[in-house]
Amino acid sequence: MVSAMWSGRWDVRWFESLGSTNSYLLEQSAEGAVEGIVAVADHQWAGRGRLDRRWESPPGSSLLTSILFRPTFDPAELHLCTAAVALAAAEACRRVAGVGPVIKWPNDLLVGEAKLAGVLAEADFTGDACAVVVGIGINVAWPGPTTVQGTCLDDLCGEPVDRHMLLEALLKALAPRRGLLDSPDGRQELAAELRQRCATLGQRIRVELAAEAISGVASEIDDAGRLIVQTATGPRTVSAGDVVHLRPK
Repeated sequence: MVSAMWSGRWDVRWFESLGSTNSYLLEQSAEGAVEGIVAVADHQWAGRGRLDRRWESPPGSSLLTSILFRPTFDPAELHLCTAAVALAAAEACRRVAGVGPVIKWPNDLLVGEAKLAGVLAEADFTGDACAVVVGIGINVAWPGPTTVQGTCLDDLCGEPVDRHMLLEALLKALAPRRGLLDSPDGRQELAAELRQRCATLGQRIRVELAAEAISGVASEIDDAGRLIVQTATGPRTVSAGDVVHLRPK
């Protein structure tokens, strides 16, 4: 195991209401903000998920937070920032609520087939240094909209979960994983943990890409955090897309 711990400090900024925690940090990044700012909102009125889908939850019902990273490694490995947050969030759910979610590549935490959390990463290459903002919404007291098969921590553990404790546990679990991002060996260790926790591997899946959809078996996650799908025409490496787990034939 690589011994690593991030030397920076978290700067937590908790808002009663905010358009989007991701948008807030992208704006802060454009103004030269340093790594480690954590934006949290009781309510987002312009929250979004993948493909600019609108996402809004009742005030105080979810942990809605985003973290600003300034990694120095190859942009091809930026998926590992998403992995670090997802893995830390899963550990926080285990420690605070006794709930052990798995990861659906690239951006969901699941309990069984139900969605507990979603992750959205956005990169900004406009400044002198790359910035990556990783946002996560964890369902705490609300299982999500009726259009999604969702669940929440309160229902799963049978009692109210404190969002402040959940955030504290998430950041505590994230610090060593952030440290792993700083070295090639550490990033390989992070990718290995992602493989261990990812429920998508070995599944028959369909991946909705911008210009096409591909189907096959999710066979591997490479050291950059990208998914390798074995299709009828050979392996495909996927860096982003909507993944659907298909039922066995």
